[in-house]
Amino acid sequence: MNTYLVLGIIILYFIILMIISYFTSRNRSVETYFTGDRQSPWFLVAFGMVGAGLSGVTFVSLPGMVGNNYFYFYQFILGNVVGYIFITFVLIPLYFKLKLVSIYGFLKDRFGLKSYKTGSLFFLISQSFGAALRLLLASKILQYALFDKLKIPFCVTVLIILLLVWLYTNKSGIKTIVWTDTMQTTFLLLGALITIYTITTELDLSFPNTVSEITSHEYFKVFNWEGSSGNNFYKQFIAGILVAIAMVGLDQNMMQKTLTCKNQWDAQKNTLTYSLILALTQFLFLGLGVLLYMYAQKNGVTLDVNEKGSFVQTDNLFPNLALNHLGVFAGVFFLLGIIAASFSSVDSSLTALTTSFTYDFLDIETKSVAEKQTIKNRVLFGFSVVIFAIIMLFANSKGDVISLIFKVAGYTYGPLLGLYMFGMFTSISIKDNWVPVICISSPLLTYFLSVYLLENFQFNFGFVNIAVNAGITVLGLLIVKRTKTFEA
Repeated sequence: MNTYLVLGIIILYFIILMIISYFTSRNRSVETYFTGDRQSPWFLVAFGMVGAGLSGVTFVSLPGMVGNNYFYFYQFILGNVVGYIFITFVLIPLYFKLKLVSIYGFLKDRFGLKSYKTGSLFFLISQSFGAALRLLLASKILQYALFDKLKIPFCVTVLIILLLVWLYTNKSGIKTIVWTDTMQTTFLLLGALITIYTITTELDLSFPNTVSEITSHEYFKVFNWEGSSGNNFYKQFIAGILVAIAMVGLDQNMMQKTLTCKNQWDAQKNTLTYSLILALTQFLFLGLGVLLYMYAQKNGVTLDVNEKGSFVQTDNLFPNLALNHLGVFAGVFFLLGIIAASFSSVDSSLTALTTSFTYDFLDIETKSVAEKQTIKNRVLFGFSVVIFAIIMLFANSKGDVISLIFKVAGYTYGPLLGLYMFGMFTSISIKDNWVPVICISSPLLTYFLSVYLLENFQFNFGFVNIAVNAGITVLGLLIVKRTKTFEA
């Protein structure tokens, strides 16, 4: 695509974001950055959260992974839906009852200060890695489409994106993001739909024929019953439930948006609506993956394979076809989608990281208005530096990013999941000082156990490593329990 066309699209998109920021930042207070004044329309939050839930990883990585993993990822998505039901009817009432800004305040009430700080710290680690890996993929595509042609190094590309995000979120934070995420979700979906329309037109497929071609394709394998496989149905389904609870229900990023709704019922409607839209959208992207491989095969576009016959660098399939083969119209909407993914993957994450750290570690509620503003700005800058550093660390990584994200999440969110499940479903009191040791030991033990089983029995945990991790955490908490029980 023409370099100046790409540059013009990015500039126009950013101008729209700044206009939204201007209108949402009027009549604001410092608390607006963290709570959105608790006046967000639930349907707007639900639709906008889809963009944050999809990000560039789903937009690019999910269609590409179909070539090696078929439709097995949908087993995981089905588990997600069950997890969202748990979030809706168990976690959201709890958060509203306690009137939380940082959701990790629950751990302080239930166990003590060390548990509270540990839970928040694991979120900070998890969210930093998740946000960085999502932004990494989108940044690589923008580097390929534009910044390489302008002779701009990749590290500068990432800095530019982080600076642009800071400019439109700095004033009103979550209040701005609720609105910008809605726009970004729209462009993400349009990018997929325009690509599907372009491919089906070139392949001369009607809608019924498209459905028939996808469902009869060799890649349309949804269920895997092989016990030792990481894609086994039970592993994927259970992991889907637990990962949804951990990465949405126990995630300050996603819950902070939900808690900006006017009341509990609006928040619950938001979560249910979001879960259904997200499940349908992810299925759409899997179907798009089949179409991309069909188009590539017909037009002689090949991907490299390894010695086992599996595709490598599957994340390159969609960008390559959209920018070099499907025409300007599809290319423009692909770029709009990936730009939306770039911003939506990092803006709400930075806001959530800033909120969690300032409330959980710096006790910002006790500060003056001027102090709050200064602290917020410094913390926001600090986490921007952290995300930049992680991106540079993984800049040369290969393979599909979506698998890497969920694998990392299993280790970082597992202790958090174990803490919450233990706290909510038992009345056992524990020795709070031991919680940091348990939560650090659990992912380490999970990792060594997974390596041992894979090397000696060819048994792959897959995404279910989060369940193992949470289970080890619960066992550790039982070991350090007190004789008295907790009284709510």
